[in-house]
Amino acid sequence: MTLALETTDLKVRLQLTDAWFTVCDLSTLVPGRGVAALLPDGRQVAVFTDRDGGLYAVDNRDPFTGAAVLSRGLTGTHRGRPFVASPLLKQRFDLETGQCLDDDTVRLTTYEVKAA
Repeated sequence: MTLALETTDLKVRLQLTDAWFTVCDLSTLVPGRGVAALLPDGRQVAVFTDRDGGLYAVDNRDPFTGAAVLSRGLTGTHRGRPFVASPLLKQRFDLETGQCLDDDTVRLTTYEVKAA
């Protein structure tokens, strides 16, 4: 028996300044694990889904180290809010707002994201 990924026609899309940008197939995302994507302007984005089907997109660059690693971070919830923790120094970032939960002065860029 061979297990195959469930396929879907749905694409994960980000709202950029002037258009929607297709990142990947929705079936590529696994709850709790991120996917990194290169944007047309050279920036990187980290895209996540949760067990309830929520989609989130934030900068992939860790502002504390400068490394593009947030897509490899651990996800969880804090007071009912989804977050990703950097795999390097473990700072947590709210996936909805980008706010660092461990340092009020730091925030990630977030992106409007949808499956279409």
